[in-house]
Amino acid sequence: MTDSEENVAPDFVADDASAPGPSIQSGSIGPAPRGDRPPRREGGRGEGGGRGGRDFRSRRKVCAFCVDKSRIIDYKDASRLRRFLSDRAKIEPRRKTGVCAKHQRRLSTALKRARFLALLPFTGVHLRNAERSA
Repeated sequence: MTDSEENVAPDFVADDASAPGPSIQSGSIGPAPRGDRPPRREGGRGEGGGRGGRDFRSRRKVCAFCVDKSRIIDYKDASRLRRFLSDRAKIEPRRKTGVCAKHQRRLSTALKRARFLALLPFTGVHLRNAERSA
């Protein structure tokens, strides 16, 4: 090496505090807080930071009609069928009621038959009016 090459300054200096641009603090976990927003909490989702530290696993719903083999889906049993209607008288989906696919098809047929015979309401307005008069 020659004397001129040894005196050349490097392009990037890591410890130079007077360098232009944003300063990076060691140990920071994210960008600096802005405005009223509080700083981020340490720990990610893997450490329970997103759920309050509880180990919550949803239980798998079991079909009520498969568990009780003697129970059949009857369109005339309005009190039992009303469980599967929302407050707006819509048929609840399988993911909410936990009914299997086979019984969901039979359940929807029974609900539609009961609606046609005026045993169950078509809309939530009719459901609320029926509760007032009863």
